[in-house]
Amino acid sequence: MRVPLSWLREYVDLPATETGRDVQAKLISAGLEVERVEQLGADLKGPLVVGQVLTIEELEGFKKPIRFCTVDVGTANGTGEPQEIVCGARNFAVGDKVVVVLPGAVLPGDFAIAARKTYGRTSHGMICSGDELGMGDDGSGGIIVLPPEMEPGTDAIELLQLVDEVLDIAVTPDRGYALSMRGVAREAATAYGLPLRDPALLDVPAPNAFGHPVRVADPIGCDRFTARTVTGLDPDAQSPIWLRRRLQKAGMRPVSLAVDVTNYVMLELGQPLHAYDRNRVEGTIGVRRAEQGEKLTTLDGVKRTLDAGDLVITDDRGPIGLAGVMGGAHTEIDDTEGTTTEVVVEAAHFDPISIARTARRHKLSSEASKRFERGADPLATSAAAQRTVDLLVLLAGGTADAGVTEVIAPSAPHTITIPANHPDKVAGVDYGRETVVRRLQQVGCDVYGQDELIVTVPSWRPDLTDPNDLAEEVIRLEGYENLPSTLPKPPAGLGLTDRQRLHRRVGRALAGAGYVEAPNYPFIGEHVFDQFGLAADDPKRKVVKLVNPLSDEEPALRTTLLPGLLGALRRNDGRGSHDLALFETGLVFHPQDELRVAGRLPVDRRPTDEEIASLTAALPLQPRHAAVVLAGAREQAGWWGKGRPADWADAIEAARVLARESGTELLVRSGQYGPWHPGRCAELAVVVDGAEQVVGYAGELHPGVLKTLGLPARTCAMELDLDVLERASSGHPKGPKISTFPVATQDVALVVDKSVPHADVEAALHEGAGELLESIRLFDEYESEQLGADKKSLAYALRFRAADRTLTVDEASAARDAAVALAAERTGAVLRGA
Repeated sequence: MRVPLSWLREYVDLPATETGRDVQAKLISAGLEVERVEQLGADLKGPLVVGQVLTIEELEGFKKPIRFCTVDVGTANGTGEPQEIVCGARNFAVGDKVVVVLPGAVLPGDFAIAARKTYGRTSHGMICSGDELGMGDDGSGGIIVLPPEMEPGTDAIELLQLVDEVLDIAVTPDRGYALSMRGVAREAATAYGLPLRDPALLDVPAPNAFGHPVRVADPIGCDRFTARTVTGLDPDAQSPIWLRRRLQKAGMRPVSLAVDVTNYVMLELGQPLHAYDRNRVEGTIGVRRAEQGEKLTTLDGVKRTLDAGDLVITDDRGPIGLAGVMGGAHTEIDDTEGTTTEVVVEAAHFDPISIARTARRHKLSSEASKRFERGADPLATSAAAQRTVDLLVLLAGGTADAGVTEVIAPSAPHTITIPANHPDKVAGVDYGRETVVRRLQQVGCDVYGQDELIVTVPSWRPDLTDPNDLAEEVIRLEGYENLPSTLPKPPAGLGLTDRQRLHRRVGRALAGAGYVEAPNYPFIGEHVFDQFGLAADDPKRKVVKLVNPLSDEEPALRTTLLPGLLGALRRNDGRGSHDLALFETGLVFHPQDELRVAGRLPVDRRPTDEEIASLTAALPLQPRHAAVVLAGAREQAGWWGKGRPADWADAIEAARVLARESGTELLVRSGQYGPWHPGRCAELAVVVDGAEQVVGYAGELHPGVLKTLGLPARTCAMELDLDVLERASSGHPKGPKISTFPVATQDVALVVDKSVPHADVEAALHEGAGELLESIRLFDEYESEQLGADKKSLAYALRFRAADRTLTVDEASAARDAAVALAAERTGAVLRGA
């Protein structure tokens, strides 16, 4: 919202010495975001005067039309003689009054004016356009032509109000009232402690049965509709200079008198209006929801297909306007042919949510929709219509029709009960009842009561809905800068929880293993589950959807970390980084079986355990997961030897790293799930309370998934539930016991069927070797015709050590033989070469 300081002074008697910077500081202190103060005409220096064109001589022989003019500038040039000026513009004629800048003046942009010879003549000054004076686009596209009553020699700087200060205010969504001079003036009056001349306080005639007929079919979408009619308008009447200049300073382009008046009143009162050419409206004006697929051509010339949720203005033919957003082309004021002599003025109040959705749906943000979606003052419709009628009668010679139409849906003022000391508790400052009441009254509230205040919220503040909103008003008007800076005194910390410790250990371990952390947004689109090939009844398909998502393509909270990680891998691979190992630890979200509504926690005390538990119970389930994705080379090639690509075993090893950090024994077995390759997928499980529980999956992704998502070939991934891993852990990981006695190493090679997983063989060897076994490592896998077509050889290095003695060869061999025997019993393994 651009607020000219000269216009603001009409409603508040600001001290004459106050500059725009001073007012900016006051309004910022009151809570408005005044981004800057624009100094209009600060670099403008006269003489700049009104001139009357006496003669025009067309100069020939040049590439473009050039005119040599003589202009009467009165005594402004010191001689009273006509001023000779060369000009290329053609939108003025002999006898027109124009704006002339004389030698010695300086125009915006440090453009000094002096007499100079051009096109074979000497030009003593310039005939000016609006752009040259820093006025912006006035719609004329050329030289400023002034009304004929202006006297030559009159100071044009004052006439055109070229010197002013304009406050540029960024209006937040909860401060819709500040999108008007009335709203900003109220804040300025409060900040300075001065009275406000409210422009909405007008004498408005009572509604009667003689006004233009109106029918509102949707009183929820439109709770107020005022219609007034003005006849006998002079079609040639132009907007006066003061009106055009105020619109320009506020950032709007003058169009025609009727349109300019409605825009002016909207800026003044914050109530959007629309003027219809009465002769183009057929029958009753109506308000209803659009029919699906209905068509409407709006004022911007675009033919729009309407949605059933759109609110439209209609006449007997159908839609004539998109309510609260933009009018229709069929009933617009004709500002080109000048044939409009009768106008119907519409001032209505529409549902903010409906207008916001319509504006978004049609990608059509207008000055009207900006105000309606933030909440306009419903009680200002009659005053705005009256103000518009008064200006049309005054400026266009019209006559106000006696008919006044008002359609009003019954409603009651919004009241809030608040303890008188509630703002004190919120701010931690002792304001006292008198201060609280005074500040709320300055906002516009009616306040009754002593210890318990009953506050009636003003109609222009729909954002005030509960006691904390009222407390905020008191605090901001008393000054945020006056709040004491006191540090809280928290109790002594209890340290990190086990969950937090595990989270940190996991991050450090994966980073140490060569993975790079890549946090992602927790939003997904449900189409990703189809891309992953998840079953229709898969629990991951049950998502928590956001009411107002950042992106319509990703309206749900994630149930898996893989979509975000795989997206990061795809982007990096597309930008030339092909060897990737990424990880993320974060929350996933699952809906509760029973939908509950969260209660509102108090702000004046610590919530009770029951209140916190109730709030937590209403939230989605939020387990913490860890996931990794790999592509390209896992080990680089170099002078040290060949590298190797990342494969499914690396993804499984990442899961083992996490299990070691949690002190959990991880069960790894062949599995099949969603996006993983059915022959290269490992199911990860742990034992929780004596029962096995699947904690995640790891391996190579399915080629079809890779193709659908545009991922590199042989991309691998792992994801598991850290919370389940924590519950299965035996407590904090313990450091290894260090023995000073030597290790005894025994190697065994076992021949098994190809279908036997290595994990099963290793588990049998580990159990059979007993407590003397320190570690076991698979160091070779061998296949040959001698072994058989369906056989493979697995070679393991077994390390034995005792904590209290040096093992003998017989003890180590016995432990090895016991391990081999159990492996043979469980997996059918045969000692190679036996």
